[in-house]
Amino acid sequence: MKTVSIRQSIQLTTLLCLMLLINACQSEVVELENEVVVTQVVEVEKEVEVIVEKEVEVIVEKEVEVVVLPDVDPLNVSGNLIIAGSSTVFPLAERMAERFEQEGYSGKMTIDSIGSGGGFERFCEAGESDISNASRAIKDSERESCLAIDRDPIEFRIGTDALAVVVSNSNDFVTDVTLEELVQIFSTADMWSDVRNEWPAESIERFIPGTDSGTFDYFVEEIFDKDKEPILSAANTQLSEDDNVLVQGVQSSEYAVGFFGFAYYVENKDTLNVLSIESIEPSNETVDAATYPIARPLFMYSDASIISSKPAVADFLNFVLTYVNEEVVDVGYFPANTEVLNAAKLAWLAAN
Repeated sequence: MKTVSIRQSIQLTTLLCLMLLINACQSEVVELENEVVVTQVVEVEKEVEVIVEKEVEVIVEKEVEVVVLPDVDPLNVSGNLIIAGSSTVFPLAERMAERFEQEGYSGKMTIDSIGSGGGFERFCEAGESDISNASRAIKDSERESCLAIDRDPIEFRIGTDALAVVVSNSNDFVTDVTLEELVQIFSTADMWSDVRNEWPAESIERFIPGTDSGTFDYFVEEIFDKDKEPILSAANTQLSEDDNVLVQGVQSSEYAVGFFGFAYYVENKDTLNVLSIESIEPSNETVDAATYPIARPLFMYSDASIISSKPAVADFLNFVLTYVNEEVVDVGYFPANTEVLNAAKLAWLAAN
């Protein structure tokens, strides 16, 4: 009969218990009883039980209970929806709309990509849209406009975006920039060599989102301390509210540079290179750890009166909050954590 030491028994049993955390733990102790003296095994079992109990307590404390919304069957949803706003949120909203339709929704849904600012104008001033997509939080002035037409915006966070600063894949000299260099690249530097001596003495061609874009607002806030003047005064700068136009512009020259939502980089990664910022690449890990310097939340906004009077709006928002984390990574963004989604779900429940 093969024998093992008491120390080996404790180590092995503890490892199995921590891995399984279920009744299998007890069965492993029973098996080990055949390997050691019975009077010694009793002491081992007691020590293992204490260790397992402590470990389970730690895990339970870290668990976050998921808020579950009422089931929605798109087959039973009727009525039309009007959605407008952020070009960054657009691909994710479009994906969720496609899935909603694939699962049975037969109404008419329109989604317009007009920038976060344009979306809030349509939602808060014209009162034409049911849902406003945004890649930044609503401004106080926009909220006041909403309140003036008896709309009180409710915020639903649906994911996270890492802003992608990109160059053409024909560019073989830029891979990583500092925040200070990023300021130069999008403002005062005329040539790449103005930023680093070893870079080419070629003009920087800039492609940036338009001023109605939440992406523009966020970049200016984070990189230029909310001062638009330097970036708007830079030479060789083209602006567009259409991120696909920006992609095409960067693709066209090895000396071009631009920025937009990460999903547009993912969609075109065969022709674009994404830059690291302060030697940190955008990834799920760096976004989760909040180490990537230019990551920002993605939102949908609506209003309780709209949600209560248009069941299709309530049902679609429910559907988005329930299933968005199954789609967000494939679209090219990063999932919101459980606490964030729970807060959005509770806001939905409060509005219904």
